[in-house]
Amino acid sequence: MNLVLIFGAGAVGKMTVGQELMKITDYRLFHNHMMIEPVIDIFGKFDGEIIAILREQIFDHYIKSSYEGLIFTYMWAFDMQSDWDYVKHVSEKFELSGGTVYYVELVSDRAIRMERNKTENRLKNKASKRDIQISEKRMVREETLYRLVSNEGELSFEHYLKIDNTFLEPSQVAQKIKDFFCLPNKEIL
Repeated sequence: MNLVLIFGAGAVGKMTVGQELMKITDYRLFHNHMMIEPVIDIFGKFDGEIIAILREQIFDHYIKSSYEGLIFTYMWAFDMQSDWDYVKHVSEKFELSGGTVYYVELVSDRAIRMERNKTENRLKNKASKRDIQISEKRMVREETLYRLVSNEGELSFEHYLKIDNTFLEPSQVAQKIKDFFCLPNKEIL
């Protein structure tokens, strides 16, 4: 069971690229907000502990499935040891199942990300982002509090790709990922 871990700052395009990658491979998409939004709906606020428990359940059951791979999106704060530990934990789950983990970092300039923050697809899939003013303030705050882009040479994973997708369409980025890692084509039934 393989894992494609797509990470980057807010509104960089993680989910949208993941959606496009799912269209051209047999991998399924588990974007970060698939757990965040239901928890906010049920509990009225973000609760990282519950989200982590639910993610673990999804990962554990998915690894036992017959799927070839999973695409997971995550906002990784490189200055937080807990985020490094979490990425290692998730990666080890898939590696212990005999899979390969492919790390994809997306970077894009802030002005482009602010525009992407307003796209129909993002707002459809992420209810907590629909108040654009609050969402933009949160993005700026996250960038101020955390380092969301890796430093040159910081990531030494065997299977790692960093893409500046500022001027690329999500389908182009997905194709680059698929080609770089030689991911399997989607089977047509």
